[in-house]
Amino acid sequence: MEWQAEGTVLARRAHGETAVILDVLTDGHGRHSGLVPGGASQRRAAMLQPGTRLDLRWRARRDDQLGTFSVEPVRLRSGLMADPLALAGLNAVCSLLVFALPERDPHPALVADTERLLDLMETGADWGADYLRWEIRLLEEMGFGLDLSTCAVTGAREGLAYVSPKSGRAVSREGAGEWADRLLPLPGILGGAGDNRAQGLAEGLAITGHFLATRIAGELVGRPVPVARQRLVDRLVRNQPKTGC
Repeated sequence: MEWQAEGTVLARRAHGETAVILDVLTDGHGRHSGLVPGGASQRRAAMLQPGTRLDLRWRARRDDQLGTFSVEPVRLRSGLMADPLALAGLNAVCSLLVFALPERDPHPALVADTERLLDLMETGADWGADYLRWEIRLLEEMGFGLDLSTCAVTGAREGLAYVSPKSGRAVSREGAGEWADRLLPLPGILGGAGDNRAQGLAEGLAITGHFLATRIAGELVGRPVPVARQRLVDRLVRNQPKTGC
């Protein structure tokens, strides 16, 4: 069994004295693991860090084996290591992908969004809203997509102000009625008409965080959401302007 493709390192762990096991994200093979003989050497350490883009050749005698990787660097993305916020973002993205994605299950749309997000993080751009949209994509790919287009109660497309914590569907002010205090605020950053727009990113991340915890962690994986995600959220919220969406 053999394939060749580019992929981005998500995680690495030691295996014996000289080898490492890499977890990589590829377009056609999804999240895939493999052994890199000699990968623990000092010369190769920088090349095998999370976020690095590699040219990979995977080989195994059978498809169900761990197999081995031959690797060559394509892009180191060293800028991710120089900025504390970008590093926190990288750690959150990689941790969530290892946490949520079944191994060897292709998700090409999520891979494309992940590569774009990592590129944005490296440039130092304002990528908080892009990260929020990436979490929404992750939920969709795992089968827990949010429906924020119409009110779940009235069918209206206007005045959407909340999200149901059970169904993940939008609810208008009219549709919420006396249940409003049990719903999640839908901020303007996600197309809502909520009043508290200064906290738009924080409210958006509260929505995705709720469904990451209840649906993916609670129903799919059976383990808590990685703490790297909350560390990133705390940083993003601290950096948020006090006014505006």
